Amino acid sequence: MYSTDLQQAKKVFELLTNANRDFDDPCEGVKYAKKAVLLSIKLDDAGLLAKSKTGLSRQFMKSGETSKAIIVGREVIGTYQILGDDKGLAISKYHVAGIYLESDNYHLGLIYLLDCLEMFKRLGDFHSQAKVQKSLGTAYEFFGDDRNAVVAYERSIDAARKIGDVVLETDAYNPLSGIYLNRGKLDKAEELIERSMRMKHSAGDMRGMAFALYGKAKVYTKKELYPQAKEAYLESIRLHRENGELKGLGMCYHKLGVMHYDTGEFDEAIEALRGALNFASFNNLIAIKSKSNFLLYEIYKQRGDLPTALGFIEAYMKEKETLIDSQTQKVINSYESIATMERMQKEAEMQREKAEIIEKKNKAEQASKVKQDFLSTMSHEIRTPLNAVTTITSFLQETAREDQVNLLESLQFSSNNLLRIINDILDFNKLDAGKLRLDLSSTSLGSLLENIRGTYLSLAKEKGIELYLEMDKKLSSHYLLDETRLTQVMGNLVSNAIKFTDEGGVTMRVELVSNSEIKDKILFSVADTGSGVPEDFINQLFESFSQPQFHKTKKHGGSGLGLAIVKKIVELYDGEVLVESKVGEGSKFFFEIALTPTNEQDKKIELVRQALINKTVLLAEDNMINAMVSLKLLGKWGLNSKHATNGEEVVQLAESQAYDCILMDIHMPQMDGFEAAQRIRTTSNPNQNTPIFALTADVMAGQESFSKLFNGFLLKPIEQDKLYAALSSV
Repeated sequence: MYSTDLQQAKKVFELLTNANRDFDDPCEGVKYAKKAVLLSIKLDDAGLLAKSKTGLSRQFMKSGETSKAIIVGREVIGTYQILGDDKGLAISKYHVAGIYLESDNYHLGLIYLLDCLEMFKRLGDFHSQAKVQKSLGTAYEFFGDDRNAVVAYERSIDAARKIGDVVLETDAYNPLSGIYLNRGKLDKAEELIERSMRMKHSAGDMRGMAFALYGKAKVYTKKELYPQAKEAYLESIRLHRENGELKGLGMCYHKLGVMHYDTGEFDEAIEALRGALNFASFNNLIAIKSKSNFLLYEIYKQRGDLPTALGFIEAYMKEKETLIDSQTQKVINSYESIATMERMQKEAEMQREKAEIIEKKNKAEQASKVKQDFLSTMSHEIRTPLNAVTTITSFLQETAREDQVNLLESLQFSSNNLLRIINDILDFNKLDAGKLRLDLSSTSLGSLLENIRGTYLSLAKEKGIELYLEMDKKLSSHYLLDETRLTQVMGNLVSNAIKFTDEGGVTMRVELVSNSEIKDKILFSVADTGSGVPEDFINQLFESFSQPQFHKTKKHGGSGLGLAIVKKIVELYDGEVLVESKVGEGSKFFFEIALTPTNEQDKKIELVRQALINKTVLLAEDNMINAMVSLKLLGKWGLNSKHATNGEEVVQLAESQAYDCILMDIHMPQMDGFEAAQRIRTTSNPNQNTPIFALTADVMAGQESFSKLFNGFLLKPIEQDKLYAALSSV
């Protein structure tokens, strides 16, 4: 057991600090780093030795001694492997990867990057993951693999965001902008680079700002805004000089030279390209040297200065040959390793993604089942008593005294409003799950809109405002549409408009935009003179359970689902809901959808009372109030009815005599409606082929469940005209 002399250890760190100073001669930094290594060896401290050799490797890289930098870097990797220091090992591999990338050996650099990335992921080090992913993006760009480069840059951004590191996040925006620029997506490229500049400025990252300005200059150049581009390049050069960023200087001078060459400013191009050669030579940037020499050759050849041109083309050919030989050898040496590492990375990622997908799927299915069960139960428990309320109210209205009419109308309105809220919640859930489909039929558009106006007219009058309906005379009389869903859309928009309007009025307007042989494009709008919507809230309007803060009062209540449902239903019609609003002046909600005109009249079954007289119906209903109300209604229509209180009783009665129709409640004690219907359909009895209609308050029950056993289903509270239509069809 030994311990390091703290004073001597401190001296090692002082030597490394001195090594990182800016020297006119980079070899001075190497000398200090070597002294730190020797002292660490003398102290026999492996941890200090690894840190000292890392510093020495960096100094070799600064002085252009790439081979020595790699050798020492690999020694550091071996030291950390012996120490069992995973963090140090990952960092040292990332360091060696950086050396390979700096020296344009992207193949071997990629191997080390993929290796250390897996280690940083196991360590949960998002800071390092962000850096590695950015370097991976650079490597993929070199290989021309823009797709993987974009993925790597985006993953770098995600990792940086997880730890709130603005500098790291914006470092990935710069090259990502360059990829979109090369793809011709100027707006996307400019948006990213400007975001980077804002964030760099806010974070005080001037080194990063220099690279962001370089990216902005390239955008200006692409847009042919050359004065702005030159200004951005020069500012980038100034910042690179202040930060001692030689590679950045080489890149800026080269691109500036290219821009001047493209605009025919050869003197300026020569000056910039010579600057690029200077910094590229100093930092051994072969690619920039090669490109700059070739462009200088082109300029002097066009000027007729062939001897000078010849010198540059010879330099270009020499560097190109060196680059090709070097890269070819690197590819041969590292291809198998790269393939192995990529395969391992992809397999590991696929396993992780598979596990994540399965876990998310299981959680989603569990959450969905809980939600479905809850909604099924609640819809049944609420709708069942509501069925009795609406039907009894309807009966009472027929014989009510004059002084009772208003009370019954209020009761009817309140129960309908409660039903609308329940429908909103359940319909939203079905829309959100993608289970709701449009049920198209020939419908009178004028009648539908008049009915909507009639429904909400009394509400508008109570507030002392007007409710107008304006229809384009060029519209067809009938269209193929889902009457229920379009009513839901317009009803929600109108009720919202009335709710937030205290003076003036609300206008429903329907206009023909264009027509073809098949469909008419129709613009629907609802405008009001109400309180309006704040601009910063408009984007949130169509989110579920969303209302402006100043509207969350008893005066302006609601479920907050109406507009979310409107948005989703309009999307089923392949449309989009838009909003124009100004606080204090009102709002306008509008959408454009394509509908097929039809000359057919509404396919509504005429309710001929004689059609039902003396028909027999077996009613299965466990709720006695609902049963009493339903039996009274059926008797009123001239039907002979029998009542069963549970599934077993239904089966028994079905065996005793034939019925014209069976109305089967789904949720019953002892035996539910599904099992009862199954028994009737599969056993020998007089009603094996009798039409059976399911009665249910559970709107979450899938309609596919009814298709084999039932001829149809009626949702509670049951609408009288739908029940009548069902009975008339048997």
